[in-house]
Amino acid sequence: MFESRLRAALLVWLQSDPALSGTLNCITEEAPSRAAPPWLGIVASASADWSTKDRQGREVRVALELYGRGSDPGALGDLVSAVERRVASLPRDQAGFAIVNAIFLRARNEQRPNNQRAILLEYRFRLLAA
Repeated sequence: MFESRLRAALLVWLQSDPALSGTLNCITEEAPSRAAPPWLGIVASASADWSTKDRQGREVRVALELYGRGSDPGALGDLVSAVERRVASLPRDQAGFAIVNAIFLRARNEQRPNNQRAILLEYRFRLLAA
């Protein structure tokens, strides 16, 4: 329940950002089947129990992949910063749960064949039932 609801809320929140939606060709779950770079996808998530004595809770780890073109490792830097700001501003009160904290964990920048680049951003969200 928590993981799916968080993914849905995060997806809507990212899609509703005018700067991101105006720059990215697609913001979706998983890798889009037909979208030219740049695009952003929620590519993985996993959850574990984070309940308290009186409230159900989960710790959910989410990986976002920003996919673009270019041989310069810093080429997508401004876009990465925009994604990070948007994730950090996700409202804490959501339908059915509250976000206790959202923590950036790590990033990976990878050059791929045909001048393509993928940047993976990983976050940890701690959630409690509303």
